[in-house]
Amino acid sequence: MTTLYDVPADALIEALADELEDRIDEPDWFEFAKTGAQRELPPEQDNFWYIRAGSLLRKVATSAPVGVERLSTEYGDSKSGSNRYSVAPAHRADGSKKVIRTILQQLEEEGFISSSESRGREVTGEGRSFLDDTAGEVMEDLDRPELERYA
Repeated sequence: MTTLYDVPADALIEALADELEDRIDEPDWFEFAKTGAQRELPPEQDNFWYIRAGSLLRKVATSAPVGVERLSTEYGDSKSGSNRYSVAPAHRADGSKKVIRTILQQLEEEGFISSSESRGREVTGEGRSFLDDTAGEVMEDLDRPELERYA
């Protein structure tokens, strides 16, 4: 049986994004939202919401229990200092907690993630089977000889 650990992360996230496009909806406000304080513009990809949702589902599955604070740290980046004179050094900035929290709430409504107040969010059995089924489909579509031993 193929699990989410057996396939490359980028291929799995793309397949999860395609599957989640039918299940969750992108909010109206997202076309104006940045994904962190370090960004200047909103994302330009059309399916960014679903790619981030697939990435978050995979991230929660691999490092559960996890909360919004730790996930926003992982999705953060460096915020450069002044562009004009280059006097300020770069600093670390977290990713958007609103985007992460909203996606996690949508995944909870679908039954893929459960949350407890004391521990954080974890993947449910339904979410694990969704991930593994999608990983199996990705493994069938991959044409990479080095991964044949996992099939």
